[in-house]
Amino acid sequence: MMKYTWIAIALFALAFMPAQQKKKIFLVGDSTMANKSITAYPETGWGMIFSKFFDTTKAVVFNEAQNGRSTRSFIEENRWAPIVSQLQEGDIVLIQFGHNDEVPTKKTATTPDEFQKYLAQYVDETRSKKAIPVLITPAARRKFDKEGKVVDTHTEYAALVRKVAAQKNVPLVELDRKSQELLQQMGPANSALLYNHLTPGEHPNYPEGKMDDTHFSELGARKMAEIMYGEIKTLNPGNINDYFFKPVIKTKTETK
Repeated sequence: MMKYTWIAIALFALAFMPAQQKKKIFLVGDSTMANKSITAYPETGWGMIFSKFFDTTKAVVFNEAQNGRSTRSFIEENRWAPIVSQLQEGDIVLIQFGHNDEVPTKKTATTPDEFQKYLAQYVDETRSKKAIPVLITPAARRKFDKEGKVVDTHTEYAALVRKVAAQKNVPLVELDRKSQELLQQMGPANSALLYNHLTPGEHPNYPEGKMDDTHFSELGARKMAEIMYGEIKTLNPGNINDYFFKPVIKTKTETK
């Protein structure tokens, strides 16, 4: 009887033990990272693919990136404050802006000084919760010169991301340069496969076709996510490598 009493007590204690908390990873940025609606398909944000690399028993990814947002507009639209309010020690925040900050004709544009100030705000407020910020240079746009060499379209603002990362001692993922290298390897023609290029009648979402050298196709998003994965594994902020999916490799005996 005593034996069953102790078993009952143990089961009762286990039932009320707090469940192991999952690592939270937040993606904060613009349309190149964002989740896409079905009406935008086949346009795909790299965050949609990257989020699938994690073991869901250990981590949960919140892709909060939004189309058309800059460092400033993301804050002004009250998209950042709710993220900060739920951050806890050890959470990881991946931050990629620049596409909409650097175009002066856009309402979302920021000056170089403003861009640095807002990036610093993301870093400081993340750290205020003992969470871990990671800065990411913006993914490359597809542009080549007449000789077939990739043109750097983020020169100034990518450099500012690097500057803030160095000043604040923040892990930096060099998505800009790495994606430019990929474009150069593929060349002017084949690199179009990475972006949302469609001929008229090819897809019902774009009956007139589409020639978009900023936003990614499924293939392009996967390639950007692969770059992110490779780069962030090396940095390993917050021991993020512990939360990537690790397949179970069966032995020859087990597969028989």
